[in-house]
Amino acid sequence: MAHARGKYADLEGLREQAVALRRQGRSLRQIRDELKIFNNDLLNQLVKGEPPPEWTKRPNAKDDLRARARELRRKGWTYDQIELALGCSRSSVSLWVRDLPKPKPRYTPEEHRELMKAGLARLRGAQDEERRETKTAAAEQIGEMSDRDLFMAGVALYWAEGSKDKPYARRENVLFVNSDPGVIQVYLAWLSLLGVARDRLSYRVMIHLSADVEGAKRYWADLVGVDASVFQKTTLKKHNPKTVRKNVGDAYRGCLVIRVSQGAELYRRIEGWWKGMVDQASARLR
Repeated sequence: MAHARGKYADLEGLREQAVALRRQGRSLRQIRDELKIFNNDLLNQLVKGEPPPEWTKRPNAKDDLRARARELRRKGWTYDQIELALGCSRSSVSLWVRDLPKPKPRYTPEEHRELMKAGLARLRGAQDEERRETKTAAAEQIGEMSDRDLFMAGVALYWAEGSKDKPYARRENVLFVNSDPGVIQVYLAWLSLLGVARDRLSYRVMIHLSADVEGAKRYWADLVGVDASVFQKTTLKKHNPKTVRKNVGDAYRGCLVIRVSQGAELYRRIEGWWKGMVDQASARLR
């Protein structure tokens, strides 16, 4: 069954022999060795059209996944769903099922928008609950506030939000302005701790002209425990039409201004307390 040396003689005879061996279940390597044909191009031409025997085929690990992907696609699954269910890449899924018809949308555009809204609402609800849990746990960590805790907090709070004296404008007023009711309550508790009598306090509302001025006055009066009639004249801020205000609606109540009468000495003490805190903090950084 050997061919002539040098040149291959009787190619048709060689093909008949190669095809016969192929049909007997021989591999290309076995045919090559038996016919002594070491030219791979010629060997492939001799057995062209003859399928390789089953035993020479390498199993494809993805054959089952491909079949499953096609089955799911016929059921109307999307690429995302198939990719998630089978753990395959998007490119593999696309290659396996691209000849199959695209499934009809499961939802109308309106239904899809509603589903997205519902999903977003659930996400925000979960985020809000997580926020509440974090804040509740943090609030519990504070425990009972001592007089010194309140004293230190009040000094820092005033120096952050209160009026400060300037070398070029010596006023030494104890004047505090804020829109946060919690901040106002801590500030008033601090003043009480310092022994500042309530009759030394005067109140005034600062608010935009377009807001509910009287409603804001009632709100702040209830918070600090006085009658709204004792409030000084409200400071009204004109709205600039070129700016877009976000502090609008029923929750907007402007700012409350609290002034301590005859507060020069208290102001000097506050400035001294703050300097002491800064000195101590600076020493920790050395």
